Amino acid sequence: ALALAEDFVEGDRLVAILGDNLFEENLAPYVRRFERQGSGARILLREVEDPQRFGVADVKNGKVVRIVEKPKRPRSRLAVTGCYMYDARVFDIIRRLRPSGRGELEITDVNNAYIRQGRLSYDVLKGWWQDAGSSFEAYARAGALARALKLRSDS
Repeated sequence: ALALAEDFVEGDRLVAILGDNLFEENLAPYVRRFERQGSGARILLREVEDPQRFGVADVKNGKVVRIVEKPKRPRSRLAVTGCYMYDARVFDIIRRLRPSGRGELEITDVNNAYIRQGRLSYDVLKGWWQDAGSSFEAYARAGALARALKLRSDS
């Protein structure tokens, strides 16, 4: 789906947020950090209790060294959230991808390509993050979190 945005982006950088993800925090400070970064990619991570359900970042010495999609034995509890920031090189990377075992082009493979180039940065979210599409329980929790946010903003 990201490849479809190439003409719209017109050689600029982009931020892609998965539509079934909810974030407690304002993401603007992270986007500004990406703007100052100049090039490459930036992802947002969040520590979770059940990392085997997500793409998991393996971080060493302050750098993401690889991301493994739904690992049976996660090396960390840092899940890759559904917010991705890329420079225009992302479309060249996508063109070189090969379908995974599921027959799909995977965003994890895009991120790992940036890691191999030494061009992936990250931030760790402090507020909650919910991937509403990962399970029925996650969908219900996302609804509860959204209601709580609305109540908080109405106060």
